[in-house]
Amino acid sequence: MKQGLSLRVSQHLALTPQLQQSIRLLQLSTLELSQEVEQMLDDNPFLELNAEEAPREEFGLPQVDTPVRRDDLEAESASSSIASNDQATLASDQNESEVAVPESWEGDGTTEVLPDDSEWGGDAPARKNNLGDEDERADASELARSQESLTTFLHRQALALRLSEVDRAALRFLIESLNDDGYLEDSLASLAAGLAGDDLEQAEELEHRFSMALGLLQSLEPTGVGARHLGECLSLQLKARLADSPGDAIAATALRICAQPMELLARRDIKRLMQLCSDTEADVRAAIGLIGRLEPKPGRRFVDVERNIIIPDVIVTRLSGGGQPRFAVRLNADVMPRLRVHDIYANALRQHKGEGSQALQQRLQEARWFIKNIQQRFDTILRVSNAIVERQKSFFVHGELAMRPLVLREIADELGLHESTISRVTTAKYMATPFGTFELKYFFGSGLGTETGGNASSTAVRALIKQFVASESPKKPLSDNQISDMLKEQGIECARRTVAKYRDALKIAPANLRKAL
Repeated sequence: MKQGLSLRVSQHLALTPQLQQSIRLLQLSTLELSQEVEQMLDDNPFLELNAEEAPREEFGLPQVDTPVRRDDLEAESASSSIASNDQATLASDQNESEVAVPESWEGDGTTEVLPDDSEWGGDAPARKNNLGDEDERADASELARSQESLTTFLHRQALALRLSEVDRAALRFLIESLNDDGYLEDSLASLAAGLAGDDLEQAEELEHRFSMALGLLQSLEPTGVGARHLGECLSLQLKARLADSPGDAIAATALRICAQPMELLARRDIKRLMQLCSDTEADVRAAIGLIGRLEPKPGRRFVDVERNIIIPDVIVTRLSGGGQPRFAVRLNADVMPRLRVHDIYANALRQHKGEGSQALQQRLQEARWFIKNIQQRFDTILRVSNAIVERQKSFFVHGELAMRPLVLREIADELGLHESTISRVTTAKYMATPFGTFELKYFFGSGLGTETGGNASSTAVRALIKQFVASESPKKPLSDNQISDMLKEQGIECARRTVAKYRDALKIAPANLRKAL
């Protein structure tokens, strides 16, 4: 085989670091973008965040007059754990009884236009601090953190019990092992084995201690806490009801029902439950109604729920005046970081260029490209949002029943972008509308055929199904076939299986489970 040299010209696509960063920033949510900005501010000394008002760079973005007030999402969470101390106490008492560098950001040497180092961001006025308003208006996250936790509530009750140090440590350990709903997910044997290790004798002794502590735990408030499954939780509440009213026959029937497999109760299999419990149909129905009023999650009211408040990226408002409805689309200034290159550091680097400044030059270029990519991210979001509002104008006037079919390809062709770019833009980005806040993906949906030859949006069909179910008779709920026939009367061709799929997506139970007893 003869060797030789040849010259060949070819083209290939290369993802530069700038393009990779632009794609990554585009698909980030608002919270993830905030975290990315914080990380970049910590890593890059040439990048700074200035919260003061400053002139906005002109990058084709609209001016924002008033920021949308949002709650603080960076709520601090603190929890005290004493399980380690309990493990040490239990173990000691049992022993006594036994006796890289990134790619270059400089480019390929070609001439490029660098963004200005001045600050970029919304020109919204600073929020005024009114002490009187702050006293009257409590923050939602602060209210959520102010309530007492389930573990603290149980520990406070445990202090009133006269227990030995070992039993008190066992009870504390079980309290710390509960989940947010108040259930003990791990078995007593697994908890004991985790503390004792390979010592089987000590594991048996710990399991015995835990079994006694579990009885004490289940006697505390709220009733049902410390249960290991749903049936036990409901049974504990029914036993407490029977202790107060020993002659309650319905509670006794409900207790027998909870001893059966939960699948029968979920399916409301009245006939099977009548056979297993040896009760009349009326008693079984009344017992099921009683069980439905019990609390399946005893720790629900103690859960410190941080409100996941959705902050819209885009705000749509209706403009007054004129015959045709018009809408203004603008970016939310609160989610737009105000970044700029640190002028002092950048000027110092320009004046002292030397052999060791190459790494600093890369960091400066990285800061510039980061600002430019964030600007491009919001510019793309605004362009896509404007296109969505123009296509779905009927929704902004009449609501979800007027939604039109829309696919990613239509917006991509209109804006000259790829479908994957539209998919990244519409993921985890939200739009505030007169009818609520929705993810941008909400405005896209497939079409169903109509009798007139047109298409109906799947979103509008789901809204119709929700409307039909809301107006149905509780004693005679609509089946999927009936809903399909009702849609056909509206001129929409929708099969029964499609109705079932949309009903599941709306988290609507089947007809047999919606039927009132």
